[in-house]
This record gives sequence, structure tokens and C-alpha cells, in this order.
Amino acid sequence: MAAWIEQDWHGAAALRDAGARLDAVRREVLRRHALAFQPRPSTARGPALARLLAELKTPIEQWQARRAANSQPPSAGPAVTSRPVMLLPGFGTHPARMGALRKALDGAGHRVSDWGLGFNFGPTADRFDRLCERVVTMARREGEPIVLVGWSLGGLFAREVAHRHPEAVAMVVTMGSPFSGDRRANNAWRAYQLIAGHSVDEPPVGLTFSQKPPVPTVALWSPRDGIVSPRSACGRKGERDLAVALRCTHLGFAAHPAVADTLLRLVATL
Repeated sequence: MAAWIEQDWHGAAALRDAGARLDAVRREVLRRHALAFQPRPSTARGPALARLLAELKTPIEQWQARRAANSQPPSAGPAVTSRPVMLLPGFGTHPARMGALRKALDGAGHRVSDWGLGFNFGPTADRFDRLCERVVTMARREGEPIVLVGWSLGGLFAREVAHRHPEAVAMVVTMGSPFSGDRRANNAWRAYQLIAGHSVDEPPVGLTFSQKPPVPTVALWSPRDGIVSPRSACGRKGERDLAVALRCTHLGFAAHPAVADTLLRLVATL
């Protein structure tokens, strides 16, 4: 009899625990749903729908650009000093998406690594601390500051790392990163809030992304960007040292030959 009573008690406790977990999941789902469907402020505007839909053409445009580049006779560029470079992926993407840029930088003799944190689903304090530790460790191992190249959200991470550890960063290059103006001036903020679980106005790290880091800072932006407002990615004078316009989609920043050529020229200036 006692054994049956004990089994019933444990069974009831397990049911209560399962119910509590399900209730917690339900509350979290409702909280994230509310974040995802917040109204956009009237002062913030992302790229037009036509530009957003044009992002679907990215693979075709990249194939055409690579074909055009391969049809040109190779030219012997000036010798460059090998530099350590770290690539930081955009929101919801894996470092493998930046493989074409890595190949171009590797081919020019630079020492390239990715950020080492897998998919980028937004920041947490612990995750960002690990990134800072990786940057500082890499700079120490290489014996010199490193170049941070961040695509979209990865560029915001790069700017914040440079704020905290300028001694470990030689240059920050952002690519379509929404560091300037309203944080909802893009077509991805609702998806970001749904997945990351916090408001774009209250990230766990980095509250002043528009403030220029104390290192050379270059913003690559595109008037054809269908996800991030070109104004946000270009920035204002004083928020970056240089802004360079490129003719590619937002998704194209990860692999377009023109982006790779621009990065090679920028790294060569160090």
C-alpha cells in the first residue's frame, strides 16, 4: 500500500512539473508573439517591398557577377601585408555563408577565421563575452590587432567589440549593418525580436551602436538593400570614418565579387 501511495505521489508531482513547464512555454510564446507584432513607429521605415522581393534574385546576380569577373584577364595586384581577419555572420546565418569572402581573403594571403559561435541568432551577455574573448585571444596569438568584418547584425557585434577592446581591433568593416538611426528602419526587426526574445531597443549588449568605435571604421552599404535601410547602413558623418556604396542586395554582401574586391582594398590600406 505504501509503495502505491508513493508512486501516486511521484506521478502527481511529475504531472505538476510538466504542467508548469508547459505553462512557462506558453507564456514565452505569447511574449515573443507580442514582440514580433509590435507596431512600427511612424518615424522608422524599412526598404520598399519591391526591394525586399529583389533579394530573391541574389543567387542569379552573384552568378552573373562571378561570370563577368572570371571573363576578365587576371591582373597582378600589388604585394600586400598579410593581416589577421575575423568574419562575423549576419542574423540567422552561419559563417559558411561568408565562404566566398573568406576564400578571397585567404587567396590574398590574409589569415582568416570565423567568429567561432555558429549560427547568429542574436546576442546574449555570455555569448558576447565569448566573442570578445575570442577576439582578444586571436589578436594576442597573431601578435597584432585584427580586422573585424561584420555582415548585418555581425557588424553591430564588431562595432561593440571594438568599443570594449580597441587594443585588439585594427579596423571594423560593417556590411549592410543597421548601426545608425532608428533600430526599426529595416525589414528584419520583427523576426529578430521573435527569435532573439528581446526588443531591438533593449539588447543585452550594446546600447550605443551609432557611436563610432575608437578604431578605423568603414561602412559598406547598398542603395539596393532590401532588408536594411541604406541610411542606417551608411551612417552619418562622425558615426564612421568612411562609407562605401556598392551595387548589391543585402544578402549579396556575403559573397558578391565586388564586396570581396572592396574588402581586399580596405585591408591593404592598413
